[in-house]
Amino acid sequence: MEASSNGKRSIYCLRYFNSRICKCIAILLVIPLIVRAIFFPSISSFGRIEENGLVVVRNLSPFYGSDFGIRIDKFLEVPQIVWGLNNQKIAFARASLTARMLNRTLLMPSLSASLFYKEVERLEPISFDKIFQFEEFNSRCNGFVRLGRYMDISNRTNPMELSKGSGRKWTIERDLEQLNEYSKEPLDQSEVIRIVGKNPFLWHDHWPVKDYAKVFECLVLVDEIEKEADKVISRIREVGSEVRSKFNSDATDVKSEKSLQPVPYIAVHMRIEIDWMIHCKKLEQRSKINQICSSKEEIMNRVGNISGLTTPMVIYLAVADSLLNDSSILKGWKEGLLPFEKKKLGIDKIYKKYPYLIQSAIDYEVCLRADVFVGNSFSTFSSLVVLGRTQKLMKTGVEDLCGTNVRWPSYAYNILGDSNGPQKWISNMSDISLKKISYGSNDTSCQ
Repeated sequence: MEASSNGKRSIYCLRYFNSRICKCIAILLVIPLIVRAIFFPSISSFGRIEENGLVVVRNLSPFYGSDFGIRIDKFLEVPQIVWGLNNQKIAFARASLTARMLNRTLLMPSLSASLFYKEVERLEPISFDKIFQFEEFNSRCNGFVRLGRYMDISNRTNPMELSKGSGRKWTIERDLEQLNEYSKEPLDQSEVIRIVGKNPFLWHDHWPVKDYAKVFECLVLVDEIEKEADKVISRIREVGSEVRSKFNSDATDVKSEKSLQPVPYIAVHMRIEIDWMIHCKKLEQRSKINQICSSKEEIMNRVGNISGLTTPMVIYLAVADSLLNDSSILKGWKEGLLPFEKKKLGIDKIYKKYPYLIQSAIDYEVCLRADVFVGNSFSTFSSLVVLGRTQKLMKTGVEDLCGTNVRWPSYAYNILGDSNGPQKWISNMSDISLKKISYGSNDTSCQ
């Protein structure tokens, strides 16, 4: 009886298929298929498009929510992120871009409060949202990459594990092939894919600098850390104002328009601590490059030869804590250049409240926002500062980023530039990988 009834309904529908309503419904269903076939012939069911040899992920899932292009019902879990601040930022960005390639939301990873070989008691994980703003990240990176929380997972069963290969036989091609496999059925069915193995910083790199830069732009410090950085910068400019007042004996009570502007300062990321010197000497031997290490005397001389500096000028020395009691780093600078480190500025108490990771985040902001920055082109910290400053310059519309009158210039003191000063330095935003920034280079894009 039920079968007979169903048959009658089918005949009824067929009989009236030519009605206007049915025609309209049919047209509405067919048009999207035609448009997709014409304009997106290479899209698979998971929205993958090949563009210039790079994989661009587009989302065709009905569960995309507000972040169109990134599924919110599929997740990627990665190992704890370790090492220095900027190594961790690169590792985080690489994990985010891996999640993007798999068209998944990245589960908020754990960072590390300190270097793994120092402050062992503080090596316990620190949540991403204790350093960077979670909601702001998703807002800025909306549709590009997405962060999720573990509470978003609906199925608490064991995730699908993806083991990263290692060694010379694990090539970049094999790594990419593995990621492609996990982006398709049946491996893609799992709600959570967990990558096990080495630190994301050591994963193969499949993305151009501009993609990493986009992720870095979405990283905004939490208010507490941002305010601490503001205090440090205010103190540096305050000291600079006091110094200039003493030097300008003919200053009057009437302040000119120029004097109302923030007093400029130079930030120098001074890498001369013992463990760095051992590392860079070995690196020079392996790479046969002699422009990696710099003595404090060489740094002082080259910074002093930067053309166009208005003296007196305060120099903030971003140095390792081991150098804070070394008074020699404050002596030997060119007349008119007045060096200060956190202890001499009286702001060391701000830093002492926090573990290494947050201390480094504060120094990064101080260097990023300096009027002039000088660092080492083989330092990941310096390289990411320059990347951030290059992005700031590009937003101003300046065409010649290496010009003489560029706002926020950056220099590499380990490479000799004009007038025996340091070499002008910008990041090459068209590089196809982050290798030069991750591991250093003597190519500053301004030679």
